[in-house]
Amino acid sequence: MEINPQTVKQLREKTNAGMMDCKRALTEAGGDIDKAETLLRQKGIAGASKKSARATKEGIVASYIHLQGKVGVLVEVNCETDFVAKNEGFRSFVKDITLHIAAAQPLYVSREEVPAEMVAKEKEVYAGQVTGKPENVIEKIVTGKLDKFFSAVCLLEQGFIKDPDQTIKDLVAQKISEIGENIVIRRFTRYSVGEPMPGEAAETPAE
Repeated sequence: MEINPQTVKQLREKTNAGMMDCKRALTEAGGDIDKAETLLRQKGIAGASKKSARATKEGIVASYIHLQGKVGVLVEVNCETDFVAKNEGFRSFVKDITLHIAAAQPLYVSREEVPAEMVAKEKEVYAGQVTGKPENVIEKIVTGKLDKFFSAVCLLEQGFIKDPDQTIKDLVAQKISEIGENIVIRRFTRYSVGEPMPGEAAETPAE
């Protein structure tokens, strides 16, 4: 269903949740703002954004090796205090993130990290797939396809492997609500045996 931008704005002002989180909640709630607010609170998203401005100078770097050494992941997740960094619940959460990265193969943490030239190229491809339609319709279709692209390559927008209906961003917000501190997935690296490094051409097998 079509969600009124004004309703999204109103829900955001009430809950301090992100625009996309508000839009998803309203869609799930059939446009009912009270039900959408309840959904956000249940997911721990409402109010979590208030903590997102806090400095995160502590945390851990975690690793995960999969498939008998064929795939490896390093991830840095930050929090506010050393006390939380040593917390078993926080460390379990970080472990889940490493498992997810190994399985889902994201390329970036968030859509803000995706190179502008890559986004422009994707837009051009999507626009070329829907020629002959009114400009506003093309724009809406391209935006929808871009959202799907971001959900495929951006860690925070991917569906969590243990619960695909919950995004990693939702999972982070839930953990922030549980722990009471800001949490930031700062960076990650995923290695796979035989996979070329960024900017490195794959080797051509010898004939």
